[in-house]
Amino acid sequence: MDDVERMYRHLVRTIKSTSPQLLTQPFQVADLYATILPYRLHRRDLGLETNQDYELAMLELLSGARGYLVVEDRMREVLGTTLKSSNPDPQLIREFASSRVSLAPEALRAADPDALPAPASATAPTAPAGVPTADVKPTPFRVAATGAAPSAAREAASPSQPAPSVPRSTGTSPSAPAAAARRPSRPITITSVGETCPHCRGELPAGRQINFCPHCGQDLTVQHCPACGSELEHDWKFCVTCGRAVAGS
Repeated sequence: MDDVERMYRHLVRTIKSTSPQLLTQPFQVADLYATILPYRLHRRDLGLETNQDYELAMLELLSGARGYLVVEDRMREVLGTTLKSSNPDPQLIREFASSRVSLAPEALRAADPDALPAPASATAPTAPAGVPTADVKPTPFRVAATGAAPSAAREAASPSQPAPSVPRSTGTSPSAPAAAARRPSRPITITSVGETCPHCRGELPAGRQINFCPHCGQDLTVQHCPACGSELEHDWKFCVTCGRAVAGS
């Protein structure tokens, strides 16, 4: 078992025990290396001696090359290209901090068959004792005007009771990712002409306050510590988690 496989298997165990909803839901790349599996907390379980070993294993995991994760096409292309070079650059991971990845179901079942629930199967009606199976028929039920089907048990108990109304969808999901509820960002002011986005190098509009890049949509109000990956405010000069100086400060 090499470093990448060991990292993936430990990732599955960690998610299963701490955030089981992420077994089937996507999560941000920044959350992976800063919150779910930070090097400073998992170095012993990962069996990695240095932060460089950790970053190289994370680089290959996020490239999607082994099919452990479902990743975006551009991230697969960029990280895959640097892996093929003579000097791979793990810092490219930071460019995809806000991208979303998820555990590939096939690889997850192979690593832990109990991690995903078994698919639901239709259950045939059971005949009471002494009654031939051919004579057993499903209990009929009415379909409400809204398209919702009341349960057969409720219909049998109260056949004259009108079906409960079903509220219209508001367009929001109760299981929306936690990332959607992150703290409000403070806009940054672009003071000079020619200032560019650190993610796509597109020119930013001078003299305006902005939160996101108009070219690639990346959040410009935050940055990540190059050492531990913690999320930092745009104008901070040092990491509040490990004390590392932020590049360019």
